[in-house]
Amino acid sequence: MRGLVHLAAALDLPGELDGGAFAALARLAERGGLDFVTLDDSFARPGPDALGVLCRVAPATRRIGLVPTVTTTHTEPLWVQAAVATLDWVGRGRAGWRIDVSVTEDEARLFGRRHTASADALWRQAGEVADVTALLWDSWEDGAEIRDEATGRFLDGDRVHRVDFTGTGFSVRGPSTVPRPPQGHPVRVVDATDAHACAVAARHADVALVRAASAAQAAGVRDRLREQARAFGRDPDTLRVLVSLLVDLGDGERAAEPGHGGGGPRPTVHGPLYRGGPVDLAELVASWHAEGVTDGFHFVPVEPRRDLERLVNGTVALLQHRGLFRTFYPGSTLREHLGLARPANRYAASGAPATSRRAS
Repeated sequence: MRGLVHLAAALDLPGELDGGAFAALARLAERGGLDFVTLDDSFARPGPDALGVLCRVAPATRRIGLVPTVTTTHTEPLWVQAAVATLDWVGRGRAGWRIDVSVTEDEARLFGRRHTASADALWRQAGEVADVTALLWDSWEDGAEIRDEATGRFLDGDRVHRVDFTGTGFSVRGPSTVPRPPQGHPVRVVDATDAHACAVAARHADVALVRAASAAQAAGVRDRLREQARAFGRDPDTLRVLVSLLVDLGDGERAAEPGHGGGGPRPTVHGPLYRGGPVDLAELVASWHAEGVTDGFHFVPVEPRRDLERLVNGTVALLQHRGLFRTFYPGSTLREHLGLARPANRYAASGAPATSRRAS
């Protein structure tokens, strides 16, 4: 018997600068019990910093996961891991990190350090950053903070480890400047649509987002990602694969029109688009999940305020009524929502000191 479907949604509000608007949407998604919300970000366009916005949203919500996009290009790995760990602390174990790269020369000129590289090289570096962030998150063992006023000891130095990591374009000594996050490792999300990103998703992601316009296409992508994960030595059951769909719920049920409603998503230049009503979308989710072609869905509303409300009050409510989606959060962390274990600290588990590492 298959488990419950996983559901997530994007909070993207182009041109919006009011943190309260993002918080209101996140609370709506939380009311529906969604696993997490994402907030996209890029150096290629103006707008507020996604990670900063979700730090503002965190105290305004209680259970829903918060996943900002943070690029690994032009940003220092030590800063990336500390920022994501901080969100996990602020959100009390609800942070994720959508790993992305910056591919344009215009983005490179914003920093003036180097020219842009090929997509293959950028994603290879993203994998290295994913490696070193995990090491840095583990560089503080659980319980390393003593905070003993009587003895004046703040840290147990034996539980804080130096990380010597050398990548192709950076090196990190460590340890982290932030104690180990509540989740151990905040959830890593990768959009695996780009072929160059697939290896990073298979090797490092807890959640892979894929774009598919049919159940057969979704099944093929999921199977390939799971096989790649197995080839990297991972248990493929630790990887959640979610289909990412643009959704336009403004026209009601249009099942008779091919490519809409009951006809399923249709390909567009921006990715697969579902256009119809909440009832047909619930049928699509239930059907694809029953066929085992996906672990869930990541919805990107065309009109965020309108479509997210119809998702929660229509599609999600129908799935809950059918017993396919949760009616409450049984846990408090994003890992618990996704059914993922908290990773053991590699230093505490081995009892060995950190050694120098070089990216392979």
